[in-house]
Amino acid sequence: MTRSISLHDVSKTYTRGTRVVDRLTLDIAPGEFLVLLGPSGCGKSTVLRMIAGLEEITEGELRLDGEYANDLGPAERRMAMVFQNFALYPNMTTRANIGFPLRIEAPGADPRPRVDATARMLGIEDLLDRYPAQLSGGERQRVAMGRAISRHPSAFLMDEPLSNLDAKLRNHLRAEIASLTRELGVTTVYVTHDQAEAMSLGDRVAVMRGGVLQQVDSPRSVYALPRNVFVAAFIGTPRINLLRGLVRAPLDGAMTISLGKQYLRLPEPLSLDHQLLRVQQGREVIVGLRSEAVRIAHPGSARPGEMPITGLVEHVEFQGHEVLVHFNTGSRPAHVPDLEAARPTARPAARRRRDGTVLNRLRERAGSLRAGPVVVLDDAPEPGPGATPPDPRLPGDLVVRTTPDIDLRRGMQVPLLVDISHLFVFDQHGERICPSPDHLPDLDE
Repeated sequence: MTRSISLHDVSKTYTRGTRVVDRLTLDIAPGEFLVLLGPSGCGKSTVLRMIAGLEEITEGELRLDGEYANDLGPAERRMAMVFQNFALYPNMTTRANIGFPLRIEAPGADPRPRVDATARMLGIEDLLDRYPAQLSGGERQRVAMGRAISRHPSAFLMDEPLSNLDAKLRNHLRAEIASLTRELGVTTVYVTHDQAEAMSLGDRVAVMRGGVLQQVDSPRSVYALPRNVFVAAFIGTPRINLLRGLVRAPLDGAMTISLGKQYLRLPEPLSLDHQLLRVQQGREVIVGLRSEAVRIAHPGSARPGEMPITGLVEHVEFQGHEVLVHFNTGSRPAHVPDLEAARPTARPAARRRRDGTVLNRLRERAGSLRAGPVVVLDDAPEPGPGATPPDPRLPGDLVVRTTPDIDLRRGMQVPLLVDISHLFVFDQHGERICPSPDHLPDLDE
């Protein structure tokens, strides 16, 4: 029988005061496949272990099917965990490894029928008499999954089960896991740092950073409407283009976003999203453009909502089915500090502001204390002693995805068209301000 899992303001603090999970609230429906995604060390595995009962919850509540479960032992929670390192007993055969938890739960019962049924489900019947040392990595992972499945648990907890496998096998097993969990209909919580796994497997994706839940939504919504710059940059391959921009909104002219040597003119009549950008007049913002939001084409072939810029080819990456072209457009890339780091960099102290209400200032302070800044529009910090300085030769500021039949060479000046309907705008601290939360861009265009 599957079950619901609810975390309410759950925190985990270790003895030295290190807070690795901070007030996380998350509801997982019965039968749902939820993926916890984030950089290594962000607290996602700790959340999984708290659900399993392997870590104590410092603050907050865990509820299973609506019942308080903080004090339940791991065995009482009736969950099965699949570990990153397989965790098989080397002196036991595959049959014995799969049947071991069944012998513990019911010492007098014969585990062979359930072991055989599980082996048939996973296609490992011919491996039942082999030892772990005689198995490949993929076969060991199937055995580890079989040990979890044979128990008929109320939930599967998977802690990066594919990270130790090669890419081809990882893709194959990913499809098998998706098919298997769908067939069994068991609640599944899956931890990974690989956004491709998260997007292909999850009914919903919960993105974490620094122990704080950044966003939880369907894979499509997380990609199309990232809540902040961190989510936008962490989700998607190639990584989203992030450029520094300045909003110009004159009363007697068109609204534009300056990108340094060029600008994007917002089409008129202004959409509601773009009208709301007027409050950013004269302020520096972060412009986000996915690689598919820009195409190589002459201004005369522009579709409604497309605006022209030009780019100088810096580098061409041939990917087989597509080409990634790096352009220099004269823009300044936005610096996202420690994007792959688990914990955000502390925001530098700011001078006390005199404008705004006390309530608004308190809300700003609460937000900054809770999650820390995602991005600050300052120049990249100077590297410390012994650190490797950033490579000044990194090609271009804009990556565009195009077809493999295109013939481009370094140094060519190329006309580009930007689809303004796929434009993201973030404020100076990385929070999304455009598009508004009620608008979901059409990804089929």
